[in-house]
Amino acid sequence: MRRFELDPRLAADTTTVGTLGLCTLLLMNDRRWPWLILVPQRSDVTEIHDLTPLDQTMLTFETSLTAKALQTFTGAEKINVGALGNRVRMLHVHVVARRTGDANWPGPVWGFGEAEPYEAETLDKLRNDLVQAVLSG
Repeated sequence: MRRFELDPRLAADTTTVGTLGLCTLLLMNDRRWPWLILVPQRSDVTEIHDLTPLDQTMLTFETSLTAKALQTFTGAEKINVGALGNRVRMLHVHVVARRTGDANWPGPVWGFGEAEPYEAETLDKLRNDLVQAVLSG
């Protein structure tokens, strides 16, 4: 089995928040939406059904934990969860906080406009706040 390595496209668009039991937790560098990504630390896995039953259970648990923490942290009225993988084949699950009036509401976040990166200081503070909200909550 190959050593786990994060897809370079995910690495380029995100910053690491931390590690849960199964997944690396990433923050998308796009200030239009609070957007987290869970990446199971398993090599050569592209679909949820490729995971072992135990890993599937862990992914479900970690996705729910992350979604609840993100909703509480942001006060979002809706949390979108999706695992598309059309451009980045590595299995990863998006958890996005949404609210009426945000960019492209009620449409999807994928493929809409250009990403608006956080300022470095804001990104660092948000990352630290999310560590507390998700990993310590």
